[in-house]
Amino acid sequence: MDERRFGHYASGRREPDLATLVRIAEALDTTPNWLLGVPSSDSKDPHIAKLVDRFTNASNGMTLQELEMSVIQAEAVAASKRGNQRDT
Repeated sequence: MDERRFGHYASGRREPDLATLVRIAEALDTTPNWLLGVPSSDSKDPHIAKLVDRFTNASNGMTLQELEMSVIQAEAVAASKRGNQRDT
């Protein structure tokens, strides 16, 4: 895709067709829904849904080892929270 065409999409002057949107998403290692701002999380809180989507999108660029480390860190944060709730 040439720079001018991408500039039209990025500025909102034009919208890509579905096939182009899919190719852009693949090039950016994300999903068309993420590019369109469609939340994939079931959370009713839109802020949480956006954060989950950001985390999911960021994980696409991680190695297996980095992803495993991130999951362990997230699990540790959740376990810490559960532990703190029991103490109160």
